[in-house]
Amino acid sequence: MNTYNNALTASGSGFGRAFTDNFLGEAPDWYKLAIAAFLIINPLLLYVSGPFITGWVLIAEFIFTLAMALKCYPLQPGGLLAIEAVLLGMTSTDAVYHEVVENIEVILLLMFMVAGIYFMKSLLLFVFTKILIHVNSKTLLSLLFCAVAAVLSAFLDALTVTAVLIAVAVGFYSVYHRVASNQPHHHHEHDHSNDEHVVEYHREDLDQFRAYLRSLIMHGAVGTALGGVCTLVGEPQNLLIAEKAGWEFLQFFLNMAPVTIPTLIAGLTTCALLEKTRLFGYGAKLPSAVREVLFNFAQEEEKKRTASDVAQLWIQGIVAVLLVLALAFHVAEVGIIGLMIIVLLTAFNGVVQEARIGHAFEEALPFTALLVVFFAIVAVIHQQHLFEPVTHFVLGLKPEQQPGMLFLANGILSMISDNVFVATVYINEVKAALTAGEITREHFDKLAIAINTGTNLPSVATPNGQAAFLFLLTSAVAPLIRLSYGRMVLMALPYTIVLSAVALICVVYAI
Repeated sequence: MNTYNNALTASGSGFGRAFTDNFLGEAPDWYKLAIAAFLIINPLLLYVSGPFITGWVLIAEFIFTLAMALKCYPLQPGGLLAIEAVLLGMTSTDAVYHEVVENIEVILLLMFMVAGIYFMKSLLLFVFTKILIHVNSKTLLSLLFCAVAAVLSAFLDALTVTAVLIAVAVGFYSVYHRVASNQPHHHHEHDHSNDEHVVEYHREDLDQFRAYLRSLIMHGAVGTALGGVCTLVGEPQNLLIAEKAGWEFLQFFLNMAPVTIPTLIAGLTTCALLEKTRLFGYGAKLPSAVREVLFNFAQEEEKKRTASDVAQLWIQGIVAVLLVLALAFHVAEVGIIGLMIIVLLTAFNGVVQEARIGHAFEEALPFTALLVVFFAIVAVIHQQHLFEPVTHFVLGLKPEQQPGMLFLANGILSMISDNVFVATVYINEVKAALTAGEITREHFDKLAIAINTGTNLPSVATPNGQAAFLFLLTSAVAPLIRLSYGRMVLMALPYTIVLSAVALICVVYAI
């Protein structure tokens, strides 16, 4: 009997240990304890202090899961927090569904456009390898990345441009990592995250190459915000603001220009200064050994390129032009255009096996799931009116003070919450004030400009505000180039300060 009891006890303790080991998998024990503590504390806090304070605590907890994205993908811990919020009645499944429906354009974009870019990787790697090899000045190259990302984001969605940046960075990194590891291509295709086989004398170059790619991709990511704020199609909230204000494409651009053009100039100047001063993690040069590897890779690819490969590049180039035209003229929602791109590229380049097509969706779908969890947190914000005190405070100020304060309020809230949601809340409030005759049309236009610039520019401070930044943080390239939440915030800090300050001055004095 004692033997049976001992075996049962051992079995029970073994099950308990297996359960705790399985919970959040390979995440550190302290992280698991923190998430478990959140889940235990939240119901008690709701009982003691009510939903408003608990809602803000929930936001802080969710931001914590994002900050620890390299320790544990935020979908699981963030999802547990979202499920608990629904169970506690802080939001409802209907409210979550409503947020998802309201943002279906973003979800379709992630599902299809990012996959479409996957099938264009050969062309992107071809073009950007040429640029990387032939542009020796890191400052000039950084300005090119930032400026091109800004121009593209004015006509394409920032997530699409970010997907391009990610595809290019992963391509560059995998090429050099394969050489540094002395691994043949077919053994290394899915293993460039592992440094175990990296030859010792390559490690320093690899670390410098990571810093080099980090700075380029951050310049490009900030560029998406600089361009995205300028036009009607640059960001999802821009379209909403334009609809409420009744602005067409050109009118939107001209109304925003007194703020966006000086900010763009300030952003590009900051880009150049950061590379020259080498502050905040910028300024890393491309090691000569890496440049040689990439140059040799380009030459090898040229020699190996068959007529079929050349035809594929031409097809990708033609489809890329179609993509830009379709997005510029907004012939359909971005996600639907992405699906068209997938069909064209796969049909004309002979990719007809389900397994080969499936790889294209591996990058975006985990983030799509995370975004739906994020919408659940947004539903809590909405249902518990967490931003309402700020709204009432700003709209209670003197009219001449409102644009500047509205910019700051939108900016601060967009750093911790989704900027689309923040813009939605404020433009609806301002539109209601206009309809009620509380403000004039001229004043409404000023407030709309403040809302658009406030939600787009200061939100570069953290990955929480901009979906493109969150996508970058949780993408395959982030762990490869060691881009953590903290490092992203640090590298974005000089841009945050400059862009926010310049835009605020323009909002107060130029509109």
